[in-house]
Amino acid sequence: MIRGSVGTVKTEQVTFKEPLTLESGEVLPELTIAYETYGTLDRDRSNAILVCHALSGDAHAAGYHTGSEKPGWWDIAIGPGKAFDTDQYFIISSNVLGGCKGTTGPSSLNPATNKPYGLSFPVITIGDMVHAQRRLLEHFNIQRLFAVIGGSMGGMQALKWSVLYPDLASRVVVIASTAYSTPQQIAFNEVARSAIRSDPDWNHGDYYEGFPPARGLSLARMIGHITYLSDESMHQKFGRGLQGKDELSYEFTTDFQVESYLHYQGDRFTQRFDANSYLYITKAIDYFDLTINDSLTEAFHNVKAKFLIVSVSSDWLYPPYLSQEIVTALSSASADVEYCEIRSNYGHDAFLLEEGQMNYLLGRFLSSLTITDVMKIQVPTLKEDVTIKEAAELMISQSVNHLPVVDSEGALTGIVTSWDISRSVAREFTSLDEIMTRNVFYTSPDEPVDSAVKRMELNHISALPVVDDKRRVIGLITAEHLSRLIGRCR
Repeated sequence: MIRGSVGTVKTEQVTFKEPLTLESGEVLPELTIAYETYGTLDRDRSNAILVCHALSGDAHAAGYHTGSEKPGWWDIAIGPGKAFDTDQYFIISSNVLGGCKGTTGPSSLNPATNKPYGLSFPVITIGDMVHAQRRLLEHFNIQRLFAVIGGSMGGMQALKWSVLYPDLASRVVVIASTAYSTPQQIAFNEVARSAIRSDPDWNHGDYYEGFPPARGLSLARMIGHITYLSDESMHQKFGRGLQGKDELSYEFTTDFQVESYLHYQGDRFTQRFDANSYLYITKAIDYFDLTINDSLTEAFHNVKAKFLIVSVSSDWLYPPYLSQEIVTALSSASADVEYCEIRSNYGHDAFLLEEGQMNYLLGRFLSSLTITDVMKIQVPTLKEDVTIKEAAELMISQSVNHLPVVDSEGALTGIVTSWDISRSVAREFTSLDEIMTRNVFYTSPDEPVDSAVKRMELNHISALPVVDDKRRVIGLITAEHLSRLIGRCR
């Protein structure tokens, strides 16, 4: 199976004239929801997956809008052959209540005044977002979701779905999230909100006919973006590199690359997001708390879904212990739950970037994955007549530890490893035939990943060439690669 794009997509809108009562008791007279769908809803409407977005996301989760070269925010996982296989599933992604990308929020027109709500928009909760999404499912006449999935704030929505509507989703996936907002998380959000409110252009939220509070929103985004990265990723990406100069300026200007990067992220964010929406959505995140009488287990007492909880090793915004608390509570409530910690240096944003790990974990949870879904393609190979020196040079230039050996037709005849090269030096071998392994274990593109993993472990091998029906090498899968895909799961 070849992974592909869902292609060109368009954001749609649907308006519900029936009032929506919020958890605060306030009432929205009508509700508009912006959404996108990918794939085809099957005849019995049982293959629908709801994908919930994070704080700064929107309905555009996959594919491309006309005239744009940037795909949707989770394009790595949505599309033909990907974890959310659009040849199999009907994917729904909607902009959350309170957002600014087509769903009713503070920038929407208040039907009573025909002017933007501004701060007259009622304060919302994660639960209100879920109730709004329920309206959208009714619009599609979907009685039960195959799965509801989200990362970060999207994970909060997924958890809330399992609690509010336990009969409406058979699977729930929560990635890099939490069951309640911690004091540290609330503190970061309040600093960001204060930055917006301190902007002279904010005008108590009534800025829609003037200048938006771009400086405050930019600063809020800079603060937030720091929490999405990890210390290690910032070292790797920026270090102490200078921006456009060879030495320190000894002025209050942008000296370091990381400073320039944060300013760029902040400025770009102001071009696509509404400051008031940032206030409302972060407040909803702060209010999020599933515990009942200080018990998370009690909150999950009635859940019926099968759960996958995923954390990120380097995430310090929603560190792994918060995911482990969810797992413990679900287990105590006798729920069917699986936990995985993906290993990544990217920090909180890893679920948007770790394409291999995300497709493996999500795809395995939703259905069985095969080697073709995760194998490395365009693998360098060796001809049988090359010298050991040539093999070593290729291994160094390609930064690989395994080189399949092929004949003139490209068919697999053996494999050489970096250990073999080292052995040839120690024993003064000169011929490739003296060091290559000819009795090679290999795999096919259609073999289930779990089966290949077990075979590698059983035979203590570190790589499997992937061959077609004529034994021609078309890819490679390594134990190191599979280890990163599988993560630490139980």
